Amino acid sequence: SRAVQARDVETGALVCLKVMRHGKDYFDQGLDEIKLLRYVNDADPDDEQGILRLLDSFYYKEHLVLVCELLRANLYEFLKHNRLSGDEKYFAGPRLASVCHQVLRSLAFLHSLRLIHADLKPENILVKSYSRCRVKVIDLGSSCFLSDRLAVYVQSRSYRAPEVVLGLPYDQRIDLWSLGCVAAELATGRVLMANESVPTLLARMHSILGPFPLAMLKKGRFAHKYFTKSGKIYERSAKTGRLEYLRPKQSSLAARLAGLDPEFVSFVHSVLHLDPAQRPTAAQALEHPWLEQRRALPGARSP
Repeated sequence: SRAVQARDVETGALVCLKVMRHGKDYFDQGLDEIKLLRYVNDADPDDEQGILRLLDSFYYKEHLVLVCELLRANLYEFLKHNRLSGDEKYFAGPRLASVCHQVLRSLAFLHSLRLIHADLKPENILVKSYSRCRVKVIDLGSSCFLSDRLAVYVQSRSYRAPEVVLGLPYDQRIDLWSLGCVAAELATGRVLMANESVPTLLARMHSILGPFPLAMLKKGRFAHKYFTKSGKIYERSAKTGRLEYLRPKQSSLAARLAGLDPEFVSFVHSVLHLDPAQRPTAAQALEHPWLEQRRALPGARSP
């Protein structure tokens, strides 16, 4: 899809047009997103839960178009600009805590509706106000209900939860994993689970968080594609066709987040357990003490 800024000729308001690509699959995907946005917006009539507002939709020259509220830059673009500009680091201390708290509230709301966002990443979190540090979660195009037949491949790879990679059953806690990756990236300016392929992603997870629980490797439908029976990660060389073993580097989450607030490291660690059963729900994660730092922001509001 492509997003363009436009002006509503009746109201004069600036809006965002999300123009879906031509083709039946994209049309169907757009219709699904419209239904989900209407459902979610109807459940949040006062616009308090930090989810993009859908204003209208129409069909134009074989393209489905979603009319949405106009927001500012996404966090990927903003983080890049902030880093290159040499300005004061924006995502630190109270601001970082505020952004994580807002996104968690949005996730808790979606999860209360039995939805999984399934594609949380910096590009899908947009700034509503720079001065007040307000953000919104967008793009429900990959979202699904817990009762749906869950897709095999969801989430952008660098933010993909291990249970999805291994082909295990998954639930809303995959969104918590993605948030942990996003939080670390905002704090450091670097993609936490940087990778070139699925095997290198698994090696990075092992390097930072330790070995995978054997139960996950035994039950994962796709584990045999990446792990030997003894638990070694392998990849087939694109050049030679031979199998190559990947040796995870010795590292840790604390090392990757060195010099940052220990309470922040604790927060990220809590949502980045390899075993999803050990991760908190969004509602539980909202209770982490590090998030209290958001109250130091000027004009901070409860909850």
